[in-house]
Amino acid sequence: MRYTDNMEPVFTLTSGPVNAYPDVLRGLGRTVLYDYDPAFQLFYERMVEKAQKAMRLSTRPVILHGEPVLGLEAAAASLITPEDTVLNLASGVYGKGFGYWAKRYSPNLVEIETAYNEAIDPQAVRDMLAKHPEVTVVSVCHHDTPSGTINPIDEIGAVVAAHGAYLIVDAVSSFGGMKTHPEECRADIYITGPNKCLGAPPGLTMAAISDRAWAKMKANPAAPRASMLSILDWEDAWSRSQPFPFTPSVAEMNGLDVALDLYLGEGPEAVWARHALTAKAARAGIKAMGLGIWAAREAIASPTTTAVRTPEGIDEARLRREVRARYGVVFSSGRGETLGKLTRIGHMGPTAQPIYAVAALSALGGALNTMGFRGDTAAGVAAAMAVIDTDA
Repeated sequence: MRYTDNMEPVFTLTSGPVNAYPDVLRGLGRTVLYDYDPAFQLFYERMVEKAQKAMRLSTRPVILHGEPVLGLEAAAASLITPEDTVLNLASGVYGKGFGYWAKRYSPNLVEIETAYNEAIDPQAVRDMLAKHPEVTVVSVCHHDTPSGTINPIDEIGAVVAAHGAYLIVDAVSSFGGMKTHPEECRADIYITGPNKCLGAPPGLTMAAISDRAWAKMKANPAAPRASMLSILDWEDAWSRSQPFPFTPSVAEMNGLDVALDLYLGEGPEAVWARHALTAKAARAGIKAMGLGIWAAREAIASPTTTAVRTPEGIDEARLRREVRARYGVVFSSGRGETLGKLTRIGHMGPTAQPIYAVAALSALGGALNTMGFRGDTAAGVAAAMAVIDTDA
C-alpha cells in the first residue's frame, strides 16, 4: 500500500503541531460563546487560573490570541528598547532567530553562539556578562526544536538574575513535556503555547510576565499598544470585570481548557515521565539500528523531540517522503542550518507514548533499508522494547 499526499497520515510524529488529544478535539466542538456573555467571561477567568496552576505561577499568565511566534515577537517588541543591550544565546535556529527580532528593537546586540548540536554553558553566560556589564536583557530558547537539544535555563536564569538583567525564555516546545516553569528559571517573560506538549491545536500563546517586566514594558513608550503584538493590552483581560482588547479565540480557548484539565488531571510529573520514557526508548532504538542522534551528548537530548542524524549518502527529504508514502508516518525535517542533516521524531502530548517510538523506529528503519542503508531495524525495535519493558 502507498499513502498518497491526499490521504491523511496514520501517525503524525512531528515536532509540532501534533495531533490533539481526542478530548481536546471534542472540547473544540463546545458552543462558541459571545465574548461578553457572563458565562464566557467567567469561563475565561477560571481557565486563566488553571493555566496559572499548570505554570506554577504566583501571578496570572497572559493569553495572547495567536500561536506562540506572536508571543515571542511581542516579547521583543514590548520589553526591548533602543537603550538596552541584549545578549542572545543561540544554540540553534530558533535561538538565533530571536536575535533578529531583538536587533529590530535595539542596535545593541551581542551573542553567544554554539554549535547547533550543543547547549549553552552557563559559565559562558557568566563570562560574557562580566565582559559586557551593560547587558540588560538576555534571551534564550529552552528547547531548540530544529536541533532537539535542551539548554539549562534554570542555571542560566540564576546567572542572569545575579547580573540583574531581564530574561526572556522561549519554552514553546518544552513546557508541559518536561520540568520547566517560569519562576523556577527566574524568567521575566516566558513564552509557551498549547500546540506542542499540551496536545491542543495551534492558535494561542501562554505568557508568564514578572512584575518588573510589566513595569519595564509600561515605561517603554514604543511597546505595542492597540496592536496584535501588544502584551500590555491583555494585562487585566483575565478578570471577568475587564473588557477584552479584541475578540478572543473562543474555540481555541475551549480546547486549551480541556488540555489543561488533562495535564493537571494526569499529573505533571506523570506527563513528563511518559515524554521522557518515549524519548529514551527512541534513542535506544536509534543507536541499536546503527544510527546517531544529532545532540552531541545524550544529556542535552530533548525528551520531546529526537533528532536523528542523517546517514551519509541519504537524501533526508526523500527519506521523509518514503516514510510517509510507505508507512503513513510523518516526521519533521530540520530547519535552516540543520535542514537535510537530521530528521526529527516528535514525542509531544498524545504521541508521547512509548509505543509510538516503536512505530517511528519501524517506519524509519524500513524506509532507510529501501534506500540502501542497511540498519538493523529489528535490533532497534528490540532495544526500544527493552527500555519500555524495564519501566513497566
